[in-house]
Amino acid sequence: MNFELSEEQRAFAQSARDFALAELAPHAAHWDAEGIFPKETIAQSGELGFCGLYAPESIGGLALPRLDATLVFEEMAAFDPSTTAFITIHNMATWMLGSWGSESVRAQWGEALTSGAKLASYCLTEPGAGSDAASLKTRALRDGDDYLITGSKAFISGAGSTDVLIVMARTGEPGSGAAGISAFAVPADAPGIAYGKKEEKMGWNSQPTRTISFDQVRVPAANLLGQEGDGFKIAMKGLDGGRINIATCSIGAAQGALSTAQRYLHERRQFGRPLADFQALQFKLADMATELVAARQMVRLAASKLDAGHADASVYCAMAKRFATDVGFEVCNQALQIHGGYGYIREYPLERLLRDARVHQILEGTNEIMRVIIARRMLQDNATETIR
Repeated sequence: MNFELSEEQRAFAQSARDFALAELAPHAAHWDAEGIFPKETIAQSGELGFCGLYAPESIGGLALPRLDATLVFEEMAAFDPSTTAFITIHNMATWMLGSWGSESVRAQWGEALTSGAKLASYCLTEPGAGSDAASLKTRALRDGDDYLITGSKAFISGAGSTDVLIVMARTGEPGSGAAGISAFAVPADAPGIAYGKKEEKMGWNSQPTRTISFDQVRVPAANLLGQEGDGFKIAMKGLDGGRINIATCSIGAAQGALSTAQRYLHERRQFGRPLADFQALQFKLADMATELVAARQMVRLAASKLDAGHADASVYCAMAKRFATDVGFEVCNQALQIHGGYGYIREYPLERLLRDARVHQILEGTNEIMRVIIARRMLQDNATETIR
């Protein structure tokens, strides 16, 4: 095992850091405070390839390994987890369209999405189907050469401001479970689509979150991704990568918080000494760094397993998501504590990083669901030979 990054990987990470320093860091607090969705800045990231990192080359993507994509996301999330998290969601939706879309769908949307000229939202969660995604009720009924989609989706990132929706809907009979779900690429402005109010959230304020209602929305059959009944499989494949992505955003947020705390310990003086001289704070910083490095390596291990097509890649992705999002939030929390009252005010980025990181423990499958996935695999007969 080689834990060192290649020169090419380091250069790619540096380009992401340069972009983040120039385009995200100066504006992230303003976007958060005002609830601004920075579409122009996201489009700029697309010019560097960041909107199609692992999308197929056939639609203009870079087709990078998931491991390499984590390097980009981590650097950007250190300054703006919210905007970076949306970019990861857009990457997932773009990859789905490029991997399973028909020739006409890829021609219509592919290069526009990988370039960042157009943006995509991922529509799986429903008001009554969160962790139990297989119970979703949105329907897609065949009508000649089209499908008619009816139902609703909840907590959709970018909703109302994006251009295409990757929608999971039931084409099978009610009660058909996961096998009856299909995936569609749906124009975001199609007749019959209505968007709810912009949700007021604790964090992730630089990206809008809304419900979406579908009322007999007519979609060409060519907009089906894969075959009928492939939707749940596509969704779960997307979520494996999505869990790595969101774990990486937690690693980035934690690294940003840790770096801020390191600087503060040298700058702040109490009782005639810099805070860096106090052993209790030295120990706290050491623990934060140790746990962050462990979480980062867990995420990179999971990404490598996914890249290699390992049989237990989904379990490693679940482990990485659970561990990294818990560690990421705690590191942000401890960095805020080190800053005392200053950490609680918006002059410093700690409270924003903390708020943005908190939702990572919920989305892409709650951390409780991650534990279910891990435990089920461990309790299989041959688990001791594979999970190690």
